[in-house]
Amino acid sequence: MAMNITHQIGALAGTPISTEPITTATSESTATVSATAAWKTPAPNMLCRTRKPDVVEQKSQPTSPCRSPILNGIRADLSVACRAFALEATTLETATEGAEERMYREVSTKEKGRGVPVYVMMPLDSVTMGNTVNRRKAMNASLQALKSAGVEGIMVDVWWGLVERDAPGVYNWGGYTELLEMAKRHELKVQAVMSFHRCGGNVGDSCTIPLPKWVVEEIDKDPDLAYTDQWGRRNYEYISLGCDTLPVLKGRAPVQCYFDFMRAFRDNFKNLLGDTIVEIQVGMGPAGELRYPSYPEQNGTWKFPGIGAFQCYDKYMLSSLKAAAEAAGKPEWGSTGPTDAGHYNNWPEDTQFFRKENGGWTSPYGEFFLNWYSQMLLDHGERILSSAKAIFENTSVKISVKVAGIHWHYGTRSHAPELTAGYYNTRFRDGYLHIAQMLGRHGAIFNFTCIEMRDHEQPQDALCAPEKLVRQVALATQGAKVPLAGENALPRYDEYAHEQILQAASLNIDGNSGDREMCAFTYLRMSPHLFQEDNWRRFVAFVKKMKEGKNAERCGEQVKREAEHFVHMTQPLVQQAAMALMH
Repeated sequence: MAMNITHQIGALAGTPISTEPITTATSESTATVSATAAWKTPAPNMLCRTRKPDVVEQKSQPTSPCRSPILNGIRADLSVACRAFALEATTLETATEGAEERMYREVSTKEKGRGVPVYVMMPLDSVTMGNTVNRRKAMNASLQALKSAGVEGIMVDVWWGLVERDAPGVYNWGGYTELLEMAKRHELKVQAVMSFHRCGGNVGDSCTIPLPKWVVEEIDKDPDLAYTDQWGRRNYEYISLGCDTLPVLKGRAPVQCYFDFMRAFRDNFKNLLGDTIVEIQVGMGPAGELRYPSYPEQNGTWKFPGIGAFQCYDKYMLSSLKAAAEAAGKPEWGSTGPTDAGHYNNWPEDTQFFRKENGGWTSPYGEFFLNWYSQMLLDHGERILSSAKAIFENTSVKISVKVAGIHWHYGTRSHAPELTAGYYNTRFRDGYLHIAQMLGRHGAIFNFTCIEMRDHEQPQDALCAPEKLVRQVALATQGAKVPLAGENALPRYDEYAHEQILQAASLNIDGNSGDREMCAFTYLRMSPHLFQEDNWRRFVAFVKKMKEGKNAERCGEQVKREAEHFVHMTQPLVQQAAMALMH
């Protein structure tokens, strides 16, 4: 006997779903309503307070749409979408209305009141090891649900270890071709991440995707291709930048492999570039971030809020250090990195090198080493960005680079966790300005994390200060005239986090930011939790507020009512997405 729709969806999700009917008074009249129509702004409500021109009005906070008889008890469609997507971690980016004309605005050309586009990250395992779309029906339904909410597009990890897995220069784009075409059908924009790192072992990693087999074989032959700490511990997340330009991978240098991969991506998806694919985020290290793997969680090596450890002890990095020391006239500095910088889980004051009084980081040797260590990372970024710019310069896509939000021990003088990660940022030196200037030379976007965090939410004994860190980065990008985009570092579905994101995205950092806002925000991430009833309503309101922008004239209550209206009007679209899972 054939199962009905709810039983079939429940079977797909592995979760029983109630067969109670979904009741709605608009099942016929709104069956073909479009997301665009639902997002149309109604006439201003006369109950909203008139805005005085001489008073700076504070941004209305994104509160959850009011519960109403219309919404109460009829969101089974969202439960279906949620359960259909169960067991998957997902990443999608939500964005603003009118993306065809907006894309990413440069700071100098941004138009007033256009808001911040929100993207949503797709699951890390959106494409399987067999190069097919993972859980195709659930994926399609989820994309349709996100589109109905006004999402601008999605962020997709394009894994080096999947596409070029079996042999050098042999690319299998199968699953990505299908996924990107799916996004195009739903009129969703795509940020494609060139993921040259291994998946697994970091915060939020829900699956394991190794580096290409032939790369792993070369690392097995020469373990120094992997980052190494002072105790000889190897890290296999990403190839050491010390051998960037050496032909250590079957006759090719790592940077050449990255170049060839990006060029093959461009050639294979040239019909989607600039239209569906609007951004290429270039992976430059572990977790796709421009940094060293200084705080690896795998096997319990590092635990928050430890200071991490320098990763410069493979033979290629040591060779570079030796050459730099000799060039500086101090050959004795070139034999090793700091030996008094403690262990992964120490705190700054536990170490001779990072302590505030007479710490080694302020000595001539310390300054030499930190300059060399951070410059190696910047040079790595320069090399890969030069390749990316050359490949995509005539395609109308933007290039971006992700930088980690290392906010713990930010209140100390040495900023030890940032230093071990390669960011030479201390109380006396602005390391993020140097990164922003490097990105600016290649016209790249500075993508930064931890946007949702507040200082008081973090352990104050560790002097965590994510808000102050975000402010510093915003000022650095402003000074370098580089567009700034943001991400939340951890999954958050509450209004409190949404309010913080709205505040950070407005870039009201010095009272003189003008119309400048973040050029985009990436929401982490699409998951069953996102489609839960309360989370979904809050998410829709959040997207609407981001669309409004910081110069919105309308009051928060009006936006909140519109968000509730939108959720109700797009219910048929979400129901269609859920029903698509059975086909």
